[in-house]
Amino acid sequence: MVTTRSLRALDWMNFFVANVQTGFGPFIASYLASHKWTQGEIGMALSVGTISAMVSQVPAGAAVDAMKNKKGAAAWAIIAIILSAVLLASSPTVLPVIAAEVFHGFASCMLVPAMAAISFALVGRQNLGDRLGRNARWASIGSAIAAGLMGLFGEYFSSRAVFWLTAALAMPALIALSMVQNTGTVDATPQAKPTPDADEKRESLRELLRDKRMLIFAACIVLFHLSNAAMLNLAAGEVTAGMGDNVQLVIAACIIVPQAIVAMMSPWVGRSAQRWGRRPILLFGFAALPVRALLFAGISSPYLLVPVQMLDGLSAAVFGVMLPLIAADVAGGKGRYNLCIGLFGLAAGIGATLSTAAAGFIADRFSNTVSFFGLAAAGALAVLLVWAAMPETRESETVPQPEGVPEAP
Repeated sequence: MVTTRSLRALDWMNFFVANVQTGFGPFIASYLASHKWTQGEIGMALSVGTISAMVSQVPAGAAVDAMKNKKGAAAWAIIAIILSAVLLASSPTVLPVIAAEVFHGFASCMLVPAMAAISFALVGRQNLGDRLGRNARWASIGSAIAAGLMGLFGEYFSSRAVFWLTAALAMPALIALSMVQNTGTVDATPQAKPTPDADEKRESLRELLRDKRMLIFAACIVLFHLSNAAMLNLAAGEVTAGMGDNVQLVIAACIIVPQAIVAMMSPWVGRSAQRWGRRPILLFGFAALPVRALLFAGISSPYLLVPVQMLDGLSAAVFGVMLPLIAADVAGGKGRYNLCIGLFGLAAGIGATLSTAAAGFIADRFSNTVSFFGLAAAGALAVLLVWAAMPETRESETVPQPEGVPEAP
């Protein structure tokens, strides 16, 4: 029996984990720059983290699948993130920074599927959409609050203080995790099946890799991030040049406002995906990408960045809920849920890496406007692929009918 205490603890765990992960965002670049790192050296360090995360996605997902105790997987990941923050705060030199990036890359890849698995185990597939929407809401609130706190610490103490705060905020995440019931005893799969032997597990992996739904959605993820990843950086670099001190406030607002939209919309996304299916919600969220890119191509005032970034909140709310939900549809009954999340994470990393490289190249050779048109085209292709090829993954028999609505014959 799942207790209210476990579900509340999961809320707070999402909140504090988001607090911690915020410390590894733009603050690293600012911190290293304040210690006389060149832009090339900063880029190299951040690239190590990106490559570490991409390489770790699939092994980390498989490792979480193999671990019976998902809470243990999440706990070790949080501890590794604490170590990463302490390394960064202790010494902004090459070896500690590279080690921190590697630890953080692998730990994050293990933490995301572990938290999704805990949610799946607590509520089951039938209620997973609502739960994932709630997770996203608490994570967004945590990210917004953490961005403000870390900005204040960086401004009034030092850039180093951001990482000590990051390590400190991980402690409540561990406390919240300890209050979640042992999900190793909860059946995360809605159908009772006998435990498969090793051959059946290998067969389920082959089935997963041949699953049309997984492959098409992975392609959608690549296109989504190809369009999305470079968009804000490109827009901010162009329109905030010469703003002076106000630029940090504008950038902070561009981060906080979408998180507020995600917090408001995520529960609705989860409920609607259970009621109407996955494809309509995917189309709704993905359609914001090309619109946002075209708006960025046409604005020149830095203060218009913030209202345009509201569309990013819409896309992020849909994507954040739908990725683990579609993974549950595709692989939740095969014992490969976390591996599927890892494969989707790898697709996201590929798309994001291509996005920043391609957008920068096009902007340098042609113009930012042409680069935005390219990002808009990638977003439009993502929408087209969802509309033309993405099958509906919701199992109709798992979706309860609303009161007063007769079941279809």
